Amino acid sequence: MGFHKHVQVITVAGIFLCSSGAAADKPYISVGAAKAKKTVMAYQAIKVAAAHFKGQAKTIQSTVTSDLLFMDIFRFLDASAFIEDDSKSGILQGTFKYTDWTGIGAEFLVKSVLSGEGNAMTYEAHLYDTFGAKEVLAKRYVAPPSDAKTLAHTFANDIVEALTGTKGIFMSKIAMSCDRTGKKEIYIMDFDGTNVKQITSHRSIAFAPAWSPDGTKIAYSLFTRRGDNIKNIDLYEINFATKTIRMLSNRKGINSGAAYSPDGTRIALTMSFLGNPEIFLFDTSSRTVERMTNSFGFDVDPAWSPDGKQLAFVSSRTGMPMVFNLNIDGSKIQRLTYAGRYNATPNWSPKNSKLVFSGWIDNRFDVFTINSDGSNIERLTKNQGNNEDPFFSPDGNFVAFSSNRTGQQNIYVMNIDGTYVRRLTYGLGNCVAPKWSR
Repeated sequence: MGFHKHVQVITVAGIFLCSSGAAADKPYISVGAAKAKKTVMAYQAIKVAAAHFKGQAKTIQSTVTSDLLFMDIFRFLDASAFIEDDSKSGILQGTFKYTDWTGIGAEFLVKSVLSGEGNAMTYEAHLYDTFGAKEVLAKRYVAPPSDAKTLAHTFANDIVEALTGTKGIFMSKIAMSCDRTGKKEIYIMDFDGTNVKQITSHRSIAFAPAWSPDGTKIAYSLFTRRGDNIKNIDLYEINFATKTIRMLSNRKGINSGAAYSPDGTRIALTMSFLGNPEIFLFDTSSRTVERMTNSFGFDVDPAWSPDGKQLAFVSSRTGMPMVFNLNIDGSKIQRLTYAGRYNATPNWSPKNSKLVFSGWIDNRFDVFTINSDGSNIERLTKNQGNNEDPFFSPDGNFVAFSSNRTGQQNIYVMNIDGTYVRRLTYGLGNCVAPKWSR
């Protein structure tokens, strides 16, 4: 079971891709500005040249539409508003009139055809800037019929990148810990909560998952037991490429809160084999460790900066647990947060110097953002139960988090400004600690 995130010349799941069309000098859509006015899209019904692929055409169109609506920056025109006679028009420039689309307010237009035979279908898709009267994107995808949804996610990613300049998130996964079976196990799901899979079966307490940068591994912690007594908290790693699970560290005490470095060579985590819980760096090749903190309190929840030069973490060294930041070279430790009684689980944005964390205030946990220098703290959740474990999406535009706002803990996602909150998990028991693949 392997997971890939990016589409190039040969894409995931056996999809082959050819492309044309020059990239724009600057993005067509600024994601922040698009919140006030959503970009209007028209997605003409896919022309099906092979009748036995009608089901796949429906899957592709509905998936692409759903993916783009997830972004909260697009609005799709209903097909009933279309005035073009698609029986007399084609998908290439010169075979249709832009005015048929600008006249109904469509800013961007998708025209496409699905063809092929046997176990190979070809999807040719074109994205047009209608008011600019030019082609933005032209791609051809080849895939087996069983991979229609993967093809759709790939095309949706390409649309987002072409229009915003940022890679799409539609091939990303979210890992989490859920107790559907009565025991906490590690699960994964697609970015939108679909395609849920249980990936561990320890029948114990598996928690705190963390994706490797390439998406091929997940590190997590496990309560190991001897009879009914808890023995230790060990660190494990599941490898999707080799379909194996190995123990990384069973040093005495705590081995938890793993976070892979951006280059994947080290894992930051909390260990207590020397006494107090402190932050260590674990070398994934040699399995040696380097101590990063040494305080009278506890140091937990390490999170790497995108450049791999800093670690944010939570420490009780000044009394109440607060978020701190340290340089990997040991040159500086800085306290970032002062609000509330308890701050936890910081996470860096992959695209800027902003962090997200949970904090105890007004007798509940809520989600906050803060700049890496400690300035500009903003509250994203309020009056909706406890909201914890925040984690940025790969593009930095969304935050996944756990919340008990309905009684049971579930995984939710929201825009970076706290709007458009959506529940992702259903029927999985209590789910916590969502971690988005990069």
